[in-house]
Amino acid sequence: MKGELLKRLFRAIASENQTAIQSMLSIVVEEERKKGHTILAEQLENITQRSNHQSRQIPPQKSPVSPDISRNGISSIPSSRTLSKTPDAHSLTLLSSKQRFNHPFIVTIPRERLRHHMILSDIVEDRFRRIEREYVARDRLAHHGLRYRQKILLYGTPGCGKTMGAERLAWNTGLTLVKVRFDAMVSSFLGETATNLREVFETASQTPCLLFIDECDAIAKSREDIQEVGEIKRVVNTFLQLLDEYEASNGLLVAATNLTKFLDEAVWRRFDDVIEVPKPTAVEIEAILKQNLSSVEVGTINWRAIVQKLDKFSAAQIVRVAQDAAKRAILDREELVIQEHLEASIQDVIAFHV
Repeated sequence: MKGELLKRLFRAIASENQTAIQSMLSIVVEEERKKGHTILAEQLENITQRSNHQSRQIPPQKSPVSPDISRNGISSIPSSRTLSKTPDAHSLTLLSSKQRFNHPFIVTIPRERLRHHMILSDIVEDRFRRIEREYVARDRLAHHGLRYRQKILLYGTPGCGKTMGAERLAWNTGLTLVKVRFDAMVSSFLGETATNLREVFETASQTPCLLFIDECDAIAKSREDIQEVGEIKRVVNTFLQLLDEYEASNGLLVAATNLTKFLDEAVWRRFDDVIEVPKPTAVEIEAILKQNLSSVEVGTINWRAIVQKLDKFSAAQIVRVAQDAAKRAILDREELVIQEHLEASIQDVIAFHV
């Protein structure tokens, strides 16, 4: 904490001015959050809220709390840093919106909704862990003039786990997951999409977060495609420029795509790491099945035969097979998953994707 900030805090405490104290506490929390100390900032904020809750239990004549203090116990300070607010546990928090229609460009995903248990090959698992380790050691790396892997591109077939990979990185780094909404950001008005995209980057760069751009091929298509109009090419140019300029406040940027052959060649060079998330192998298929059946009893299963039938399935499809089999067992009042449950679920998934 800066010396001047400490002096102001101590002066506020010494004067017993509750309004000034609450204001300084808010500034301290904000300073820690900007440094990337997300967990510490949340802990400090919780301590402040508990203290204010206790203060509100004191009868009015004894309460030192000023009426200027806001409901959550922290004085209201106008700020454009909309990302600094803790996400609502029960809903997505709207962060940025189109001025004409009030549509959110980005939303935060509550931490309790993040999926982070992934079954990956050793090679891919090591690459994810390397990103997480570098993020944790970012200050030590900076001391030696090195920058942690900050911009990550995940690619692979649909359902392979790219979105879950972004959620896992957010969970393990403690960062708030901020997801771009292309349905609101992309506009038919000339130049507006690029402007919206720039606003998203500027908003996300103000506070530590993981900015997730799913289906990034929508704004990163090859500029050599003669079928694309000039507006799309301008958006791609803006995206490339923003990637070059992106200086996250101790955060991460993760993009994902299924359509690698349509990406502009210049996009690949803008990322610090590019990771393919492949379809699961036989060993991983069995592990995914058992993980998703862990909440129910499992009878005698010919795992080898089941795994062979799931060859070439995506991770998402395998998860669905396991969950559907568990539902069948529960609805049959057996609550014991058997071979027939899994085989029937496999047929359902095959029929669904024909």
